[in-house]
Amino acid sequence: MGKNLLDVLRIGIFYDGYYFYKVSNYYKYEHEKKSRISISGLHDFIRSEVAALTKNDIRQCQIIDAHYFKGRSSAKELGEKVQAERVFEDILMRENIVSHYLPLRYGENNIVQEKGIDVWLALEAYELAIYKHFDILALVAGDGDYVPLVRKLHTVGTQVMLICWDFSYHNENGDSVETKTSRQLQEEVFYSVPMHQRVEQNNNDYIKGLFVPEKIYEKPVVVLNSKPDNVPADDQGEFSSTIYSINQNGFGFIKDDERNNVFFHYSRVTNCDFSELKYGMKVRYTVEEDEERSRRDGAERFRATKITVVD
Repeated sequence: MGKNLLDVLRIGIFYDGYYFYKVSNYYKYEHEKKSRISISGLHDFIRSEVAALTKNDIRQCQIIDAHYFKGRSSAKELGEKVQAERVFEDILMRENIVSHYLPLRYGENNIVQEKGIDVWLALEAYELAIYKHFDILALVAGDGDYVPLVRKLHTVGTQVMLICWDFSYHNENGDSVETKTSRQLQEEVFYSVPMHQRVEQNNNDYIKGLFVPEKIYEKPVVVLNSKPDNVPADDQGEFSSTIYSINQNGFGFIKDDERNNVFFHYSRVTNCDFSELKYGMKVRYTVEEDEERSRRDGAERFRATKITVVD
């Protein structure tokens, strides 16, 4: 696919937002990297990968369009988490990524689900591939539902590069969580890039650039014999206290003398990123019994279910 020096190889990037969100959280909280995926770093990696694959100069491999698709809760349900959403949207805008959102829906057993996002992504990708004449479409996804899209894109001359990850870990309940790329999707695309393997096997500048640079945080100071500072629950069932300790593996404890301190997981922080938490921050939270830890310790243990940082 070599081009003349003045020719530009046109790249479009399409994100399955929920998939990318899971990947970024995995590297931030479950993987030894302890860092989120950098959008700009991923784009540089894609350009370098396209250049190597097509034997073109990287200057000729240009991203001319990028789109991000995700389901989103209503403003009422998000509450103060809107701030975290806006921060990420600002990142997308800085990288010239167009955001597309659909409201989340409630399915069986009142479980929140994304409905229609993959269809919307497929329609937009196919239409824009025709309109903007993508040479390569980089699809950041892992779902086999995108197979029909890949086949249609190939018929119009756009070759699909799949950017995908396989990984597994144990969540706060001790359950195994696995994300695995559809084998059929990998077989249909022009070129599949198993990113989990690249991260582990390669440490060149483009791989290093995949991750947001590490920030230096103050280590939490443990204060002994301190006066209890948690207060009783209000009418909404919330307690007020402070962050007692933080572990960069994605969990921590809230000071709560009545319950021998309360465990919390990064996924339960509602209005900021876990990495922004520091010892002594004031928070409001609700609690539930942590059955796994209670069985393990032979005593009743609790965990926070909703943590909100307060000024």
